[in-house]
Amino acid sequence: MVKYVVKRLLLAIVTVLIICAITFFAMHAVPGGPFNREKALSEATINALNARYGLDRPVWQQFLSYMGNILHFGNVFKGEKFLELDFGVSLKNGREISDIISESFPISARLGVSAMAIALVLGSVFGSTAALMRNKLPDRLIVFFSTLFTAVPSFVLATLLLLVFCNKLGWFPAWTPKNPNYVLPVISLAAYPMAYITRLSKTSMLDALSQDYIRTARAKGVSKFKMIFKHALRNSLIPVITYAGPQIAYIITGSMVIETIFTIGGLGSKFVSAITNRDYTMIMATTIFLATLMVVATVICDLLYKAVDPRIQYD
Repeated sequence: MVKYVVKRLLLAIVTVLIICAITFFAMHAVPGGPFNREKALSEATINALNARYGLDRPVWQQFLSYMGNILHFGNVFKGEKFLELDFGVSLKNGREISDIISESFPISARLGVSAMAIALVLGSVFGSTAALMRNKLPDRLIVFFSTLFTAVPSFVLATLLLLVFCNKLGWFPAWTPKNPNYVLPVISLAAYPMAYITRLSKTSMLDALSQDYIRTARAKGVSKFKMIFKHALRNSLIPVITYAGPQIAYIITGSMVIETIFTIGGLGSKFVSAITNRDYTMIMATTIFLATLMVVATVICDLLYKAVDPRIQYD
C-alpha cells in the first residue's frame, strides 16, 4: 500500500512537470506577447519590459528559471516556512498571482464542489432507479433527460437559464460579489456530469444485478433493500469513482465558460482572461494549480477503490 502511494506520488510529480513543459513551450510558440496592445507601445518600451521580466532570453532558459523560482525552501529553525510557492506577478496588473488565486479559488471551489455533489448524488440515484425499473416509464424518462443534458453544451444551458429565470421571470438575481447567487451556475455546471454519472450508474447497476452473488442473495432471502444498497450499489460505484476523480478537479477550476457567462470572478474566468491577454505567468500558475488538483484527485480516487471493493489489491 505504502509502496503504491509513493509510486503514484512520484508519477504525479512527473506528470505535472510534463504538463508545465508542454504548456510553457506551446504558450511561447503562439505569435504575439503579453505587451501587445491595441495601442502599440514603442519598441524600446517593449524591449525594456521583456528584459525586466526575462522574456528576452531563450525559451528554454526562461522555463528553467521559472520552474526554479516557483519553489522556495525556507529554514524552519528560523521560523520560515519549509516550502513556499511563488508564482510571481501578473504581467498585466503587477499583482502577486498567489493573492489572485487565494481570492478567486474559493469562489470556484464553492461552485464546483456544490455542482459535483449534486451530480454525484442525483446521478447515482437516477441511474440506480433506471436500472431497477428497466424498460418502464421512469427508465425511459431518465434516459431521455440524461441524453438531452449530455448533448446540450453547458454554455447553451447556462445562457438559457440566465435568459429565462434571471432576465424574463426574475426568480433569481444576477450574480454580484455582494449578493452572490449560485443556483443557476450550479445547475448549469452540474447538468452534464449528472447526466453522464446517471448513464454510468445505470450500466454498472445492471451489470451488478446480473452477478452470481446477487442471485445467491435472492436465493437466501436477503431483503431487496439490503441486496441493492449493500451489495449491488456498492460494487457499481467503481466506474463512478473513476469518472468523478478528475471531474471534481476539473469542475472546481475549469468552470471557465460558466463563470464568464454569469460574470463570476472565480479562477476559471481569471484563466480565460489570462489567455486572452497573453499573461504568461498567470497562465502557467493556473495550469499548474489545475494539473496538481487533477493528479491528486486521481490518486485519492485510486485509493478509494479499496474501500469500495476490498478484493482490489495494490501492487
